[in-house]
Amino acid sequence: MTGKEVRALKDEEITHELGKLREKLFTLRSQGVTEKVEDVSRYGKVKHDIARLLTERRTRVLASEAS
Repeated sequence: MTGKEVRALKDEEITHELGKLREKLFTLRSQGVTEKVEDVSRYGKVKHDIARLLTERRTRVLASEAS
């Protein structure tokens, strides 16, 4: 997910995506304990996507407070 895609999302969609990505991260961590994970780089990719969404959400909150 790119920054451009994140900025195009609505507030509700950002919240929904955050939930999905956090669940995916939990699943990846669980797989790491119970079985082999094929692509360990997915941890970082999911964490980066979560950070992008949180940053965009915070930017919108600050912009609405400034108005």
